[in-house]
Amino acid sequence: MKTLSLIALAALLTASTAQAAAPVVTATEAWCRPAPAGALAGGCYVTLTASADDRLVTVETTAADHGEIHSMSMDGGVMRMRKLDGLPLPAGKAVALKPGGEHLMLISPKVAFKDGAKIPMVLKFQKAAPVKVEATVRMPSMPSMPGMNH
Repeated sequence: MKTLSLIALAALLTASTAQAAAPVVTATEAWCRPAPAGALAGGCYVTLTASADDRLVTVETTAADHGEIHSMSMDGGVMRMRKLDGLPLPAGKAVALKPGGEHLMLISPKVAFKDGAKIPMVLKFQKAAPVKVEATVRMPSMPSMPGMNH
């Protein structure tokens, strides 16, 4: 009987240790660009930090038909956008999804992305539990230009 109790205790301790070490991803600074009613897509951005190596694999939302992970790059003066099958999240490193780089595309929005609106999303990862995000629609901040300190 003692052996059975020790096995049960070891299993309980192992389960609680596994739960404590479960990977976590935090999401901050979530926002989306304004887009008019009838737009084909809306761009959204967020900063993700994983506690252990992980991968963003999908984005879900009720505000659009579906979400995708995209990258944007310039090639010979031509903007190229492509759908990604996921986005690596190195442990402890903040990965900023931002204009001009990796970002989220919400395809066939069901609502207008009006300034101040809240866009709900669920980010899903390879290892960590899903993260619910509420992105605020706003204009992107303008980068400062050298010599423009008026």
